[in-house]
Amino acid sequence: MNIGQEVLNLLKEEITEIEYQRYIKQLIYDQKKSTSDFAIFYAPNILISNWMQRKYSEKISYLFEVKSDLKPIVSITLKNAIDKQKNKKNLEPKIQQSLLNPSNTFSNFMVGGSNQFAYAAVKSVSEKAGEVYNPLFLHGGVGLGKTHLMQAAGNIFQSQGKSVIYTTVEQFLNDFKRHVRNKTMERFQEKYRKCDVLLIDDIQFLSNKEGIQEEFFHTFEALKEAGKQIILTADKHPKKIDGLEKRLQSRFEWGLVADIQPPELETKIAIIENKCLINKVKLSKDIVNYIATVIENNVREIEGILSKLHAYSQLMHLDIDLTFTKNVLKDQVQENHANLTLDIIIKSVAKELNIKPSEIRSKGRSQSLLYARRVAIHLCRELTQSTMPQLAQYFGMKDHTAISHTIRRINELILDDENFRIKVLELQTKINSVTK
Repeated sequence: MNIGQEVLNLLKEEITEIEYQRYIKQLIYDQKKSTSDFAIFYAPNILISNWMQRKYSEKISYLFEVKSDLKPIVSITLKNAIDKQKNKKNLEPKIQQSLLNPSNTFSNFMVGGSNQFAYAAVKSVSEKAGEVYNPLFLHGGVGLGKTHLMQAAGNIFQSQGKSVIYTTVEQFLNDFKRHVRNKTMERFQEKYRKCDVLLIDDIQFLSNKEGIQEEFFHTFEALKEAGKQIILTADKHPKKIDGLEKRLQSRFEWGLVADIQPPELETKIAIIENKCLINKVKLSKDIVNYIATVIENNVREIEGILSKLHAYSQLMHLDIDLTFTKNVLKDQVQENHANLTLDIIIKSVAKELNIKPSEIRSKGRSQSLLYARRVAIHLCRELTQSTMPQLAQYFGMKDHTAISHTIRRINELILDDENFRIKVLELQTKINSVTK
């Protein structure tokens, strides 16, 4: 039994039997292509590959460390994706160093107002490595596409025959410690200072680590002096990373700092539709709109949601409709909305529609108040676990039948009135972001 299989057996003890049978059992470890730095597993299709990479790769990496004292980057991909790259210009050694996800390309990155500047910057760098915006520093919240953009550029560089290293700060640190322990720092420096392109994720984790900051500083200097391209990502602007040396902060700003904001509703819808196309999952427009409002700001959740819907649909032999989608995702939605209250929703609706919160809960019958009240009731019903009687009491209505009648009317408006539907979706997205 190879070490990859031993690690999967360890993982089996920590997850449910259903998860193991549905996902982990389908993984195949490639012992020949794997190294001490990179562990390669193959999945049967792209949907399972993406789902498992996101959910299990960190855990598998940790179990490798438990088993062998080495903590490799784990790549869960398709066999033909690695083979295709292997056959391009005989680049196998560089592929093993970088292990870029071949599905991260510029063509399948959805551009919107929230990420347009960052996209343009990375695209420009990919066309002129080391000549413009060096280093390029991307920052933004979790799951907004920083790694996707970085790796899209990396895939371009790699196709040009350049030596590309993609890693995380954690892996860089583990690599550093191992070479210090083995007294082979020359090999470490050769690896990181002689590449053509260095891509490093999560630079904020350099914080308060003096030894590795010193080594990274000299690596940065060597690459910059040689005109090699550096792209970094973090969850915040360099100046806001506490515990980071001033000389590193200033160097990270030498080139260009670009932020990625949470996507607006239209961009989220476009991302979901694109992921459905790539993963061959058919969803109606109302389901796409629903998912766009419940995933909050982390668009990385999309593939997990699609995988979950696909798996439940196949196992239960049911078509994916809106009711089915809501049932499958109800626990996830409840978790996302755990801190959401009726008052938060009312205040958000009132602010958006320029009406006082007290007016929404009043007996007023003007068109603007009726409109605001309908929107508020719908969102309170969708985003909280409040019962009909609780909502009736909160909105000062006679009983739950009055709320039920109002909700039926709202549902009719959502179906018949495009403007009303869009406003409700926009508000739902904004309210979700308030609780992040």
